[in-house]
Amino acid sequence: MPEADRDASLEAEADLPLAGVRVIAVEQYGAGPYGTMHLADMGAEVIKIEAPGIGDSARQSGPYFLGENESTFFQPFNLGKRSIQLDMKKPEGRRIFEQLVAGADAVLNNLRGDQPEKLGLTHASLKAIKPSIVCAHLSGYGRRGERATWPAYDYLLQAEAGFMALTGEPEHGPLRMGLSIVDYLTGITTAFALTAALYGAARTGRGRDVDVTLYDVAMHQLTYPAAWYLNEGHSTQRRPRSGHPHAVPCELFPTSDGHIFVMCVLPKFWERLCTIVGRPDLVTDPRFAEPAGRFDNRDALAAELDAALVQKTTSEWMALLTGQLPVAPVFSLAEALDNPYFAGTGGIQEVDHPLKPGFRVVSSPIRLDGERMVARPAPQLGADTDALLGELGYDGAAIAALRNDKVI
Repeated sequence: MPEADRDASLEAEADLPLAGVRVIAVEQYGAGPYGTMHLADMGAEVIKIEAPGIGDSARQSGPYFLGENESTFFQPFNLGKRSIQLDMKKPEGRRIFEQLVAGADAVLNNLRGDQPEKLGLTHASLKAIKPSIVCAHLSGYGRRGERATWPAYDYLLQAEAGFMALTGEPEHGPLRMGLSIVDYLTGITTAFALTAALYGAARTGRGRDVDVTLYDVAMHQLTYPAAWYLNEGHSTQRRPRSGHPHAVPCELFPTSDGHIFVMCVLPKFWERLCTIVGRPDLVTDPRFAEPAGRFDNRDALAAELDAALVQKTTSEWMALLTGQLPVAPVFSLAEALDNPYFAGTGGIQEVDHPLKPGFRVVSSPIRLDGERMVARPAPQLGADTDALLGELGYDGAAIAALRNDKVI
């Protein structure tokens, strides 16, 4: 990188909202790393603690690899972080960890609920080193109670929290969502909670524990269906065509070459749809004139609209309906990522990964002053071990001894 570009890059990083904040991350796989990736995007220095020689298990997650301990899967969860190999269970490893804590603002882990106390990752364990330290714990079910020792995975939470029961067509069995949505939402929630606690610590000088669980986040996402059930006894069910629980038409429709999703959530959208598809008579049809009638006669309405919408391609309907009512094409994963609109918004960036220059990643969804933040590659295993130890005062001989003893 030319010196001028490097200086500009460093200046941009120093201007990020969390610049100067240091987070120690004892994390694995998905939910925790996804949360700390957002912190790194916002300028925090995230130091990822990894077991010597092994590292985050996500590094071995196939089928695609950039090199040894460098899976493609690992990259999008760990952009912009630093990595230190450290065995925290060895006395010298623990001392190094505590030295890192002394210069940090927060410690985040996504371990099983009974592990943080055993490993000394709680505020009670670390406040003597730094009273203002924030200790964030992302676990499956929390650090207390009968499930503290339970491992947890996204798919299990989608099952138990009712997500699968709400997904799919009514005539088929429950389905999970295609992405690990509970992991991602829990990571984001933890990143928010940690940032809020950091603000409080900066104001008062007192740190604290912050707990977020996959189970609680999954249950919290039930939102209005939960309110309907808890207060009215109404249990939301799956709708045909992935339809809205009550608004009609608000669902998938076939075209001549695929599908579109139409959302007539307001009367004006319903009227425009009927006009554009050449069926203005449906607006005054007694069965469909009012929202309640459209809901009660939704199958008959779908049949009428199907006959019209199947006459044109998805792109033809998008050209006619866009700007008139809420509508979207139903894309495959490849079509979504190859969408010219996505490229035009800067949705994909290239990062200069040492094992694969030009490695492409999806950009952060957050813009600062209207601009996308520049993505940085995920670290190679232990890439920053020597540098971080050097910052703590260890010389070359001491580092070599630690490596010989498998502390690092």
